[in-house]
Amino acid sequence: MSADETTPLLSGLADNPKHQTKSKQHVGLAAALRKAFDVEKRILFAGFLITLSFSFTQVPIFYAFYLMECDVYYSKHPPYEGTGDRCGRNEIAAGTATDFSILGMSTTFCGTLNLFVAGWTVKKVGPRLALMVQTFIPAIRVSTQILGVLAGGATGITIFQCTQLITIIGGPAGYILVVNIIAGELVPPARRTAIFGMLQGCIMLGQSIGYLTGGMLGDAWGIQRPFELACCSFLVATLYVFVALPYMAPETLSDGKRPKVRGIAGFFAPLRVMVPQTLALPSGKIKKHYGVLFLCAGVFLGVLATGYAPLLIQMYATSEFEFRQSDNGWLMSGFAFMRAIFLIFLFPGIIARGRKRHLGRRLEGNRAASRRSSEEIMADLPTRPEELEAPMGTYANDEPVVVDTEVEDEGTAFDLLFLRWSLLVDGALTMLTAFATQKWHIYLATFLLPFASGTAPAAKGVMTEMCPSWQRADALNALTLVENIARLSTQGLFGFVFAALATVGKSYLTFFCNAAIALLAAAVLLLSHFAPEGSRLVETGGPDEDGEAAPNNPPALDGPNRADNGTT
Repeated sequence: MSADETTPLLSGLADNPKHQTKSKQHVGLAAALRKAFDVEKRILFAGFLITLSFSFTQVPIFYAFYLMECDVYYSKHPPYEGTGDRCGRNEIAAGTATDFSILGMSTTFCGTLNLFVAGWTVKKVGPRLALMVQTFIPAIRVSTQILGVLAGGATGITIFQCTQLITIIGGPAGYILVVNIIAGELVPPARRTAIFGMLQGCIMLGQSIGYLTGGMLGDAWGIQRPFELACCSFLVATLYVFVALPYMAPETLSDGKRPKVRGIAGFFAPLRVMVPQTLALPSGKIKKHYGVLFLCAGVFLGVLATGYAPLLIQMYATSEFEFRQSDNGWLMSGFAFMRAIFLIFLFPGIIARGRKRHLGRRLEGNRAASRRSSEEIMADLPTRPEELEAPMGTYANDEPVVVDTEVEDEGTAFDLLFLRWSLLVDGALTMLTAFATQKWHIYLATFLLPFASGTAPAAKGVMTEMCPSWQRADALNALTLVENIARLSTQGLFGFVFAALATVGKSYLTFFCNAAIALLAAAVLLLSHFAPEGSRLVETGGPDEDGEAAPNNPPALDGPNRADNGTT
């Protein structure tokens, strides 16, 4: 048979069944590898690995402060005489809470500045290199903290507090921001909230393993060993980020629609996101929209109420139930592990089913409104011959009219509803911890509290939908900034509240204060709504590189139709 251009060059191999089987196996293996190592999973593993590095030292740091504060106390008082833990005194618990709160406040304050540095770095060199900076610099900070562990006493406390200045360049706040920016840029909008939740879950999983490993390693090999392990882990994480994550040029972020800014305006661009938006409604009316502002206020109060809960439970268990370093390691590990299980496996399903149910109700309402409109139109149609106009000879000169297809609603209105209820449940479960009277009650609290998680990823999903696409990175930066300021406030506020109540032996009352603020946060979030359907931003603010104003008529907000959500 003569050959032509359609004849396979390797016809023998093509007709060979063994070759066909091997080809199918190779194709299946390649597809499985692509699915196993797709960009979403690489991002999730990056969040896990970096968080693992940060978490190795969390439990040892607190226990080191507990021991150093104990040494400071007995350097000014007579030696301990009696049975039990010599550090188990209300004065030492109050001093530990105070000094550790100061450390947390300095860390969060420097981390807040780190957010501006990290956001600015993303715009200048791209997310991947910015994330490498956020993982390499903490290796230097951890290696310096070893000196504080060896010094001990008041000197060690001072060294620990001073090393937090390194956090301004690279720290736990900046890397979470950059990883979320990478996820927001590479993940489809429909999966954005779910991926934010899964990423938060991977972060919690890293914390779980890191808390447990750090606590056990400190008990077995000395308190400085977790710091040495963390330093090596940060170096490994830096290498992984360089190898595994894709490079994105700064100018391609948010589809290249970002207005180019420079100087101090670009550094503080995230602050402009929280300014009330000016919208042009479909009727032509100009109106201020405060959805983002109230969302940030609600998130601030929510973090203020619940952000101190893990540390509060750890300090309460240490002072009231004599938890040791390994006990706190298991406690915090279990807390983070349950949060990881919820966010990775349960949260995406809750969001998907909730959105589906919300969209079903929305579509049913639209159909009912369409039926009513059709009945009104049919009632107005002429039915008698004398009501019809005389026919006129015309030609079909007009272009065919394309019927508008229904715009898919991603159902992010459910995310806002979930955010409100999550805060209420979180506050209620935190309050129940005050009734603990035995050790296993504390472990039960760490099992139940994570099931009210999901506040942070739901808030990120809502925030990215309330803002236009070119503001996505700045919106995530602004929300992370609000969370860090709230974390700074809660460590300062509830740290001193706990210290004051621990002095009089009533530290459990701190949990009731947390619940009251969580209720207030949910009330504030009731004032936050999406922009009305069809509205457009009429001002974006910020000059471009040529000094010209940014366009005053950008595209409509990226979120889906929101007519059922109201406006503020």
